Amino acid sequence: MTKFSIVTGLGAAALLATSAAAQWVPGSEIAGQTVQVETNGVVNNITFEPGGTARITTPNGNVVPASWTANAGQLCLNSGGAQECFPYNQPFQAGQTVNATSSCGATSRWLANSTNQPAQPQTRGERG
Repeated sequence: MTKFSIVTGLGAAALLATSAAAQWVPGSEIAGQTVQVETNGVVNNITFEPGGTARITTPNGNVVPASWTANAGQLCLNSGGAQECFPYNQPFQAGQTVNATSSCGATSRWLANSTNQPAQPQTRGERG
């Protein structure tokens, strides 16, 4: 069985508080995206599908099915009957590495190569 560990806490690399960040929906920036997660020198690629399914692709190409949730300040990944949750209070930013320690005590480095743009508030025309 493949052992993996992931983390995501967003510290210095997090966005400054803006109106867009204030309206952030946890997970919206990574839904449909793949994030590289390095733990103890091993890089797994995790694809966070919309709707809560995920795929963890190991360095040798094995694909491990998983699921994920993002709420209450936690990003949780479930696979093979195990759950691991991570602090998650601000959105990932493309190209910025994030280091954090998981609930299992493993420290990992996360890198989102691309993220979804936040939804822009709708502006009303001159006739409202």
